[in-house]
Amino acid sequence: MQSSFNAADTAWVLVSTALVLLMIPGLALFYAGMTRSKNVLNVLMQSFVSMSVVSVLWFVVGYSLSFSKGSSPFIGGFDYLLLKNVDQAPFVLNGTTITVPHLLFMAFQLMFAIITPALISGAIVDRMKFSSYVIFIAMWSLLVYAPLAHFVWGEGGLFVGKALDFAGGTVVHISSGFSALALALLLGKRKLAHNEDSRPHNLPMTLIGTGLLWFGWFGFNAGSSLAANGLAASALVTTHLAAATAGLIWLLIEWVTVKKPTALGFASGAVAGLVAITPGAGFVTPLAAIAIGAVVPFVSYGMIKLKSKFGYDDTLDVFAVHGCGGLWGAIATGIFANKAVNSAGFNGLIHGNPGLLTGQITSALVAAGLGFVGTTVIYYAIKIATKTLRVTPQDEEAGLDVTQHGETAYVTEN
Repeated sequence: MQSSFNAADTAWVLVSTALVLLMIPGLALFYAGMTRSKNVLNVLMQSFVSMSVVSVLWFVVGYSLSFSKGSSPFIGGFDYLLLKNVDQAPFVLNGTTITVPHLLFMAFQLMFAIITPALISGAIVDRMKFSSYVIFIAMWSLLVYAPLAHFVWGEGGLFVGKALDFAGGTVVHISSGFSALALALLLGKRKLAHNEDSRPHNLPMTLIGTGLLWFGWFGFNAGSSLAANGLAASALVTTHLAAATAGLIWLLIEWVTVKKPTALGFASGAVAGLVAITPGAGFVTPLAAIAIGAVVPFVSYGMIKLKSKFGYDDTLDVFAVHGCGGLWGAIATGIFANKAVNSAGFNGLIHGNPGLLTGQITSALVAAGLGFVGTTVIYYAIKIATKTLRVTPQDEEAGLDVTQHGETAYVTEN
């Protein structure tokens, strides 16, 4: 086994692991800039605390449940409990030899497990107790993320060989997007005064976060090749083109609809493009990536516009960007996948294989359903134990920085 170890692949995955970790502060800044100044620290902490909570759980049991072989295709077993049998040697996953140390693969996958529940936090800004949030992401990472990761990537998983998800469009974005919708519905709307200003307090912060996310996403997608090879280069290029195209199209939509191209619109478009290309980054051509990036702004922007009609308060539009953008990405992979790009994949609809599209839709619906239903079950379990997951109206008015953390992001001199 040691003879299959590859130093170049290991170096690339080491770098990619660090790049994906950088997405956590990127996400924190992206979200925090869009909130009000009295809730900035709380929003930042909701991303950062995931680094600790999920890391410990991943070490104990999360990785084992996600990637070891279980007695069914629905969940892994306990072969990797406390990282038992996870060492410095390469290993075999679903018949493929992974040419980097097993420990490194575990760490790379950990970064995906960290950012996924953190994405959900954008839907419940201003109104969830921090203690309830910590309990929620701990339960969610084990009860929703781990089974879904096993379905798609784990040893003997339900969708292995039946559907494609190169870097987490289904596992990360659809699951978090539909979980965000469920949690926003369950918590209810923010209690905003009639004339209260709820606009983003610091859009430069959001743009910096966008840049860090875009940068880190190269590790997210290109790193999922798990090798320093042409496939990594292809995934990097498709990732960049989809994001660039989506950011531009979003600006054009705003130019037509509201007559002004906004910084928030560009940031939202770029992230939507990154979301949409994620499942197909290593399976589609650059031209297909541009097509995927061109469509997703219409999907996500349209859903944002419909939000008020449906009456839910997804504060930072996690469902529209990640849930709906991820759905489009999964479907688009089923349409555009090209085996010439990646021999380990399948051809999609336009290359003569409509069966892949069926598999993509099925896996996407399972991810959406598991996210929504799983979140609902976890919400009520926590509610039974703690009575409420929501802060009081008085705490909400004062701001969660002070009431949940005893701190303020900005000090005003008297």
